[in-house]
Amino acid sequence: MFKKILIANRGEIALRIQRACSELGIKAVMVYSEADREAKYVKLAQEAVCIGPAPSALSYLSMPAIISAAEVTDAEAIHPGYGFLSENANFAERVEQSGFQFIGPTPESIRIMGDKVSAKQAMIKAGVPCVPGSEGELSDDAPTNKRIARAIGYPVIIKAAGGGGGRGMRVVHTEAALINAIQMTKAEAGAAFNNAAVYMEKYLQNPRHIEIQILADKHKNAVYLGERDCSMQRRHQKVIEESPAPGIARKLIEKIGERCVAACKKIGYRGAGTFEFLYENGEFYFIEMNTRVQVEHPVTEFTTGIDIVKTQILVAAGEKLPFTQRQIEMRGHSIECRINAEDAWKFTPSPGRITMWHPPGGPGVRVDSHVYTNYFVPPNYDSMIGKIIVHGDTRDQALARMRTALNETVIEGIQTNIPLHRELMVDAKFMAGGTNIHYLEEWLAAHKR
Repeated sequence: MFKKILIANRGEIALRIQRACSELGIKAVMVYSEADREAKYVKLAQEAVCIGPAPSALSYLSMPAIISAAEVTDAEAIHPGYGFLSENANFAERVEQSGFQFIGPTPESIRIMGDKVSAKQAMIKAGVPCVPGSEGELSDDAPTNKRIARAIGYPVIIKAAGGGGGRGMRVVHTEAALINAIQMTKAEAGAAFNNAAVYMEKYLQNPRHIEIQILADKHKNAVYLGERDCSMQRRHQKVIEESPAPGIARKLIEKIGERCVAACKKIGYRGAGTFEFLYENGEFYFIEMNTRVQVEHPVTEFTTGIDIVKTQILVAAGEKLPFTQRQIEMRGHSIECRINAEDAWKFTPSPGRITMWHPPGGPGVRVDSHVYTNYFVPPNYDSMIGKIIVHGDTRDQALARMRTALNETVIEGIQTNIPLHRELMVDAKFMAGGTNIHYLEEWLAAHKR
């Protein structure tokens, strides 16, 4: 087992990994930017290294700064968390070339799954169902692209091969708009991701977003930990997540979970990962894989009792998965609300000093957050300041616990999206379960403030 791990991230996930290291008896080295000097995990750290000024390009995205911090502190491994460099194959490669263990998949796996075209091709070979679409990257040949779109059937969606975070996508409803949409998406993709490759897929009208959590080790063992429903989204960004997905038969989940496990074994995957699917009319369609721990991993930890972050560390150290598929049992229902420092209705960021922080408590309530009273939320990063996660024996009990938890939470000095979550928790259609990926945006349009 590692004696010392460097955590190459910030915010709530940095604190989450720090806690996992503490439980395993591993020393954690925290890196931080000048804007994060007062963060809780920095104050709690046994060792902390400032890696640069506030802009992430000069700190959390600086590979030389992070690797140098690992060298001067004698760390043995680097945990990238999520976001920043977590899915950067070049970073994973440089970490391992520098003599450290990257706590995540191999650089090769990240490359295969990070490019949506190659990921889709790998999943087709592994027998994982995919959205009907182009077999690979679109060329500049307009007649060919029109033929592909006609074969798929309108509407279609043009996607950047290297995209993510809801960017690099354009829906096309008519042939007249197709060629211009492809050119615009290519230009945007080249500017945003330094990769102008795009591909085409059938645009599903009313799908749900369902994802399968997997864990794999270096000894060709892999398991799936059930599913999460992440359909409550705004601009392709998840707002609420839950597990299990309401109204989907367990046999369907087991079937797709087994295919995900088979795919992991086929590509030699290791560590934590998430297969993301669109689900419509009883069918699953693979869209992408996240080769890292997810923001919403706590809902799966609640329903399975498995610590995903600790398991990441164990398998990175070469250990076998400490459980088999038969030993994994889903219990009850879990819901997560992402808490953001932003106006609840306009979604404008609200950085600043938190003058009062009172998190909720009680049975089945978990709060993952790095903030505290008098903490200053910097304007330089993502607006998420924490997550409230609840667990109940049933979905109704979990909803009731989340309503109580949101009502107990006090955050003063900045604006948050808690008022939005409070209203969604009493919305009749959300309470019934099974809303699609467009529901929240339609709800917001009907509830303008």
